[in-house]
Amino acid sequence: QVQLVESGGGLVQAGGSLRLSCAASGRAFSDYAMGWFRQAPGKERTFVAAISFSGPSHTTYADSVEGRFTISRDDVEKTLYLQMNSLQAEDTAVYYCATEKSPWGLGSSQKNAYAYWGQGTQVTVSS
Repeated sequence: QVQLVESGGGLVQAGGSLRLSCAASGRAFSDYAMGWFRQAPGKERTFVAAISFSGPSHTTYADSVEGRFTISRDDVEKTLYLQMNSLQAEDTAVYYCATEKSPWGLGSSQKNAYAYWGQGTQVTVSS
């Protein structure tokens, strides 16, 4: 049983920073690409960032966060991170981590590529 548990969300002022974590268990963490998505109230869940399985270190970002957010992974600790800098009110959402269905991926921006999801962590940015 794969489990993903996010943490690190909270309330921050515009311009501030937060670091989200996603602790994984249940399968070979390093073999699977991981992603972050977010969902604002009344809106669809959208792609934020993704990172490949361990090895290529390939990352991809949504245009809206490029240059402000950084995704990374620690395969020893089986943890995914999202460093968020220069936060804006528009970044307010519940943030979810996810792991892809198939191994050896480079990290997809498509929700249907992901098999397992965490419960989410709330990020609120005050302006």
